[in-house]
Amino acid sequence: MSESVDFRQLAADIKVWGRELGFQQVGITDTDLSAEEPALQEWLDKGYHGTMDWFETRGMLRARPHELLPGSIRTIAVRMDYLPGDTQQIQVLKDPNKAYVSRYALGRDYHKLIRKRLAQLAKRIEAALPEELRSGPQRPFVDSAPVMERPLAAKAGLGWVGKHTLVLHSEAGSWFFLGELLTHLPLPIDESEQDNRCGDCTACLQVCPTDAFPKPYTLDARRCISYLTIENKGAIPEEFREPMGNRVFGCDDCQAICPWNKYAQPTQETDFLPRHGLADQDLVTLFNWNEEEFLRNTEGSAIRRIGYERWQRNLAVGLGNAPSDAEIVAALHKKRTDASPMVAEHIDWALAQQANPSRRRKRKIRRK
Repeated sequence: MSESVDFRQLAADIKVWGRELGFQQVGITDTDLSAEEPALQEWLDKGYHGTMDWFETRGMLRARPHELLPGSIRTIAVRMDYLPGDTQQIQVLKDPNKAYVSRYALGRDYHKLIRKRLAQLAKRIEAALPEELRSGPQRPFVDSAPVMERPLAAKAGLGWVGKHTLVLHSEAGSWFFLGELLTHLPLPIDESEQDNRCGDCTACLQVCPTDAFPKPYTLDARRCISYLTIENKGAIPEEFREPMGNRVFGCDDCQAICPWNKYAQPTQETDFLPRHGLADQDLVTLFNWNEEEFLRNTEGSAIRRIGYERWQRNLAVGLGNAPSDAEIVAALHKKRTDASPMVAEHIDWALAQQANPSRRRKRKIRRK
C-alpha cells in the first residue's frame, strides 16, 4: 500500500537519480495549469500559433496534463543544459556568407536523448515501489505532446518564464532543454518557485529581427524566425526574408542578448556538441548538398525534420542576403532547374537580390 512508501525520501532519491542521468535540475510540482488557460485562449484567438494547427485542435488540453494522462497528479520536471562550448556563433551570425544554425540543433536531436533518460528515471522509480504501485500511470514528455512545459517547469522551481517566453534560471540562463515525467505518485511538491527577475530589461524584445513579440511574455509565432524556418511548411513571407539574414534553422537572438545567459554553463553532453561542421559552414556549401548528402549529414539531427525542400528554401533566402558573388549566383541557377515551385520562388528572390544588392533594405523591421 502507498502508506508503506516514504514519498518524501522517494522525491529526494528522484532528484539524485535525475542528476546521475545527466539532468542539471529536477523539480516536482502538481499538474494544475488552470491559471494559464485564459492567456492560452487569448493567444489562440489572436492566431499567434500560425499554421501549427495542433495548438488549436488540442486547445485547453495543453493546460490539463491530468486529462492527457488520466490518473497523473504530479509532474517531475527536468532541465538539461545544451549550450555548446566556444562555437563562435556570434561571429557566424555576423558573417553573411556563413549559415547560422540555432545552437540547440548543432548536435543530436534532443527529443530522443532526453525521453530515453526520462524513461530510465521512470524505471528507477518503479523499481523502488512496492508491486501494487508499479502499474500506475507514468509517461515522459519532451516537447512531444500538448503539454505546457514552461509553466510546469516554472512551478517546479526550474526558473521563471522570461519576457521572451523561455524559462530563465538565475544561475543557468536559458540554454537548456526541458522534459517532464507525469506520474500518479503523491510526491511532495517543491516550494522553490523562482521570482521573475527580468525587471525593466527589454533587450530580448528589442533585438528580435522580425519584431515577433507584440508585448512582453507573448510570442507571435507567425513572425518568429524559428517558426518561419522550421514549422512553416510554405513560402516565407517576403517581408521577413531580409531580416532573416543568414539564419537558416532557428534563431537565438533573444537568448544570446539576455544578461542572465552570462551564467550559462557549457553542456557536458557530447551528443549536443556540433556535428558535420554545422557550427561554421558556408551557405553555398550547404546549398550545394544534394538530398542524399542532406540526409546523411543531418542523421540524428533536429534539422532533418524540416526535410530537404525547406532546407533549400531557407538557404536560398540566406544566399539572397549574402554579398553578391558569382559562385552564389551559379549555385542558385544550377539548383533552379530541378527546384520545386516553392524553392524556385525563393531562388528567384535570391537571384534578384544578388543582381541588385542596392534594393536591400534595413534588415531590422518593426511591427506596423
